Amino acid sequence: MLVESIMTPDVLSVSPDATVQEALEITKKHRIRHLPVLLGGKLTGLISDRDLRDAAHAPETRVEQWMVRDVITCHPLDFVEDAAATIYRNRVGCLPVVSKGQVVGIVSERDILNNLVEMMGVNSPTTRVEVEVPDKPGMLAEIADLLRARRLNASTVMVFPSTTEGYKTLVFRVGTMDPRRFIHDIQNAGYSVVQHPSALDDGEV
Repeated sequence: MLVESIMTPDVLSVSPDATVQEALEITKKHRIRHLPVLLGGKLTGLISDRDLRDAAHAPETRVEQWMVRDVITCHPLDFVEDAAATIYRNRVGCLPVVSKGQVVGIVSERDILNNLVEMMGVNSPTTRVEVEVPDKPGMLAEIADLLRARRLNASTVMVFPSTTEGYKTLVFRVGTMDPRRFIHDIQNAGYSVVQHPSALDDGEV
């Protein structure tokens, strides 16, 4: 998925000459946390609601006195996971999205989190099944064959390194609230399933 599919395209901004009070009113009125600072249409800074609160004792001072000047940006065609990594590594709350020198959007921590929830299939009625398998080719297909045999659909499949050397962990979000037969098939095939304690009683994981 690309940044352009999750960014906010209509970005509010301020000029460096705007006062702190003016910028603060924009953030409050539109309930936003970050304002790109533009000069002649070009990105020259970024100011957050936290910056503005810190500057609230001097409401008539100019935004350029408080803004961050070295702004980290991304491109609309960047992958969402790359934008997420940039936000995480640099400990910033958002990234202005810049294309051909123009700010065309903004992507925030919240946008990234919402996308992550959707990607993981958590916002739909599914069940998580976690399987530990040897770290060798063909394992995903083997477990998927068991899924197909039960006529179950997987909304999400993820692969993680296992804490056990020589193994990896496959995580499925399966379109059923009772995955017990699928889990039984996996165990019969000789693989270990990590189950939530509730699954032992009522079938939900």
